[in-house]
Amino acid sequence: MKLKWGAVLCCLKVLLMFGTAVSEPLQEIDANEKCPVCGMFVAKYDQWLTQIVNENETPLVFDGVKDMMAYYFNYALYGGDTELTQAEIWVRNYYTLDYINGRTAFYVVGSDVLGPMGDELIPFSTLQEAENFKKDHQGTTILRFDEIGAAQIMEMKKKHMMKMKKKKVMKQAN
Repeated sequence: MKLKWGAVLCCLKVLLMFGTAVSEPLQEIDANEKCPVCGMFVAKYDQWLTQIVNENETPLVFDGVKDMMAYYFNYALYGGDTELTQAEIWVRNYYTLDYINGRTAFYVVGSDVLGPMGDELIPFSTLQEAENFKKDHQGTTILRFDEIGAAQIMEMKKKHMMKMKKKKVMKQAN
């Protein structure tokens, strides 16, 4: 009888360990993978890749934090049907390019470093890294994940679209 209970407890322990395991971000991105927000092919922007991994769903890959957050705040607009409050968020540390937990990262906003879609939130593992980057690249603010707002993301996207529109008008004038 003792052996039976020992086996049951062992099985429960294994189930608990794997049932609460944190998934890992995709390490290899298909060359045809597109950002669900802007439609750009993401594989060529390796240093900017971010991912949302929702339980039992295919990971979503983005070409930067800004587009990932646009999706996070308004997933239905981009074809999503699952709330993302429990999803795992993966971003790349700007200095090391390692994937880090996006919910615990520090983000520098307003720097002179541009991502594939213009102004970008630049992620770091530590406050010290973020402060150093902010100083070196004229950043304006350091934010945590829960301090990033939908209105701020939409304003950043709007600014990029205005620049693109201006470029298009300039090309047509020439």
